[in-house]
Amino acid sequence: MLKDFRTVWAGCLRTIAAEIGEQSFKTWFRPIVPVELKDNVLTIQVPSNYFYDWLEEHYVDELRRALFQELGPAGRLEYSVVVDQGTPLDQPKTLHLPPARKQAAPERDAPPPDARPRPVPGNGPASGPRYYQAAGSNRPVMAPAAATAEAAPRNPFQQARAVDGNLVPSQLNGSYTFDNYIEGDCNRLARSAGIAVANKPGTTSFNPLMVYGGVGLGKTHLVQAIGNHIKATTPERFVLYVSAEKFTNQFIESVKSHKVQDFANFYLQVDVLILDDVQFLADKDKTQEMFFHIFNHLQQSAKQIVLTSDRPPKDLQGLEDRLLSRFKWGLTADVQTPDFETRVAIIRNKMEQDGIDIPAPHVVDYLANSVHTNVRELEGVIASLVAQSSLSRRDIDLEMVKQALRHIIEEVEAEVNLDFIQKTVAAYFNVSVDLLKDKTRKKEVVTARQVAMYFAKHHTSHTLKTIGFHFGGRDHTTVMHSVQTVSDLVDLDKKFRSQVDDLRKKFAK
Repeated sequence: MLKDFRTVWAGCLRTIAAEIGEQSFKTWFRPIVPVELKDNVLTIQVPSNYFYDWLEEHYVDELRRALFQELGPAGRLEYSVVVDQGTPLDQPKTLHLPPARKQAAPERDAPPPDARPRPVPGNGPASGPRYYQAAGSNRPVMAPAAATAEAAPRNPFQQARAVDGNLVPSQLNGSYTFDNYIEGDCNRLARSAGIAVANKPGTTSFNPLMVYGGVGLGKTHLVQAIGNHIKATTPERFVLYVSAEKFTNQFIESVKSHKVQDFANFYLQVDVLILDDVQFLADKDKTQEMFFHIFNHLQQSAKQIVLTSDRPPKDLQGLEDRLLSRFKWGLTADVQTPDFETRVAIIRNKMEQDGIDIPAPHVVDYLANSVHTNVRELEGVIASLVAQSSLSRRDIDLEMVKQALRHIIEEVEAEVNLDFIQKTVAAYFNVSVDLLKDKTRKKEVVTARQVAMYFAKHHTSHTLKTIGFHFGGRDHTTVMHSVQTVSDLVDLDKKFRSQVDDLRKKFAK
């Protein structure tokens, strides 16, 4: 009785499933589709050339035993590789390939030299992948890896995995850890998701994890902290951090040197891939196509993918829709400009790390209020202060901070900040700044405090929570109430409106 190709392949799958792990079976054999059985040759369709190479490299023995079980010693296998997915009107384009690597027959049965594959004329290196014709056939097939291995020098992608002990240098900065990544409202979701991924890479629903935000807000620190934690807890994992720009340059070099397959195979080995600044892949169609295949393989193999971007996926321009849709499969978390409290914590943490005595609270507050654009700029100012303190052998004080800021931030003295507002309002109402932060309920102090909060709301970019914190740790609802109270009094009380107008002139820029 003639066997049906579906029945034969189902039998092969049963044999293979009994020999390999469940995850490997799902990754490498579930996607295969049987095509036909003719003259004891079973043709199977695989999704890509990567699949073909991987099967021939890693599962040739299992495939051979399964075929022998179903078709006997005369059974053979051919691949139909999908090279173009096609459209609803056009069928997918495929390339038929015979097994290319290990052969079942012993070496003494190898064909004579004149029967070996020969180069197709005109298919030199300049025309891309080299194809060969099997003896007695006019059908070109892709050259086996072994056919050119002797002539080609060992390439960097093959060498890399043997470096750095067990795998490849992960390109991680060891100073980036969760311990020195300060958590605040601005980054709490992203940090929590990062810790979850670091503890269970590839097994959470946060795959991929995309972290986005503006320049200098700590995206790279966070994703590298993930990589460092994974390396520390499971050193056998292959963790790799790479910028999108470097990934693109590596791909271009692999195309120029005809090592695209080696490039792909290298990235397919990664257990945790961290790609920084994915927006730089925009408008690079071939690089995006390569990354798409790598992404699919890693994600289907339960490998962890971590990405960063300067904007959310919906705002990324120049990237293919199929990539953007995959970016949304996991979790997208943003990091925002740090609030006042977080900036204070960053300053204290950084100075502790550098072994510098933490300045007085009002000095730290002044620095935190003066530098609020991003973390990188704040750390730059702190580094400058640490250097000045060490060289001059004096503690960091307010005067030193002001001197440092003059060289880094323009017009700091002219900037209307919380410190300036508090001093100006307190002097106008003849009360002390300390009383503005105190819990006293004296009418003249309450009025001055409310007015100061009113101007802080309208003349700074601080949140209500930050303003409240700067006025003795008060709740944001207290600030809202104060702002509304002053607004109402301005409309109802002419004398009070005149006082507010006088103060407003002092804060006009």
